[in-house]
Amino acid sequence: MTDSSPYMPPKIWTWNKESGGRFANINRPIAGPTHDKDLAVGRHPLQLYSLATPNGIKVTVMLEELLALGHNGAEYDAWLIRINEGDQFSSGFVAANPNSKIPALVDHSGPTPIRVFESGAILLYLAEKFGSFLPADETRAECLSWLFWQMGSAPYLGGGFGHFYAYAPTKIEYAIDRFAMETKRQLDVLDRRLGESAYLAGDAFTIADMAVWPWYGGLAKGSLYNDAAEFLQVQGYKNLQRWTETIAERPAVKRGRMVNCAWGEPSGQLPERHDASDFDTRTGDKVSAPG
Repeated sequence: MTDSSPYMPPKIWTWNKESGGRFANINRPIAGPTHDKDLAVGRHPLQLYSLATPNGIKVTVMLEELLALGHNGAEYDAWLIRINEGDQFSSGFVAANPNSKIPALVDHSGPTPIRVFESGAILLYLAEKFGSFLPADETRAECLSWLFWQMGSAPYLGGGFGHFYAYAPTKIEYAIDRFAMETKRQLDVLDRRLGESAYLAGDAFTIADMAVWPWYGGLAKGSLYNDAAEFLQVQGYKNLQRWTETIAERPAVKRGRMVNCAWGEPSGQLPERHDASDFDTRTGDKVSAPG
C-alpha cells in the first residue's frame, strides 16, 4: 500500500538519504574537499579547469574569441573536470573555487597567481584584462545588466526547469509548471530585447551574449534537456532564433564549444586543450590531438 499523504517538512532538516535524481551521488550539504589532489598546471598564462556545460562554454568561447582578436596573452591550458566523478571536490579545485563548481580560472601571468571563479566573474575579469567585449561607451551598463540578468535567471532554467523536467527522480506537475512558466517568460524577455538590437547590449557582440548564449541559445537549438525545445515551443521566438544562429556560426564559438567536451561525436570533442594548433583558426575545425 502506497502512502499518498502530502509531505510535511520536519522542524529540522537532516541529511539522512540521497536526494535522488541524476546528480544525487555528488550532492551534499557541506563544502570543502573530499580528497587530496593538486591541479595540473600547463605552460600558458591562463589555466582553466572546467567542463563543456553551458557555464563552462561561456569561458572557452571568451578565450577563443580573445585569441581570434590576436590577444596572445589569452593563450590557455584547459583541464577537464569530470563533475560526475567528483573532480570538483579535490583539494586543488576547492583552492581555486571554494564553491566547487566549474569553471575556475587561475591567472599565472603576474607575480602571484590570481584565482577567479563563477563564470560571470571570469568573463568580466578577462574582458577588463584584455580590453575586449565590454563596451567603454554608454552601452557598457546595458552589457553588464544583461550579464547579471543571466546570472540571476539561469538557475531557474537549469536548477529549476531542467532539474524537474529532465533529472528529478519523479515528475512533479507543480514544479514543472512553475519553472516552465518562468522559463517561457525569460525566453520572451530575450526575444523582445533581440527584436530591438542585433545583440543584447546593442550592435556589438559582448560578454553578455557569451553568458546568455550557451544556456538560452542551447535551448533554442534543442540541445538542452531532451525534448524541452518542443515542450517549450522555442521555435516561436524568432528573434532569439536569429541571434542563436548568428552566434553559432562564429569560428571562435565553434572552437569554444569543443573545449572540455568529452561526449558526442569525436569531431566535436576536445576534452583537454593545451595548444592553439589544435584548431584551424579560420574554420574552427580540430586539426590535431591535444598535446
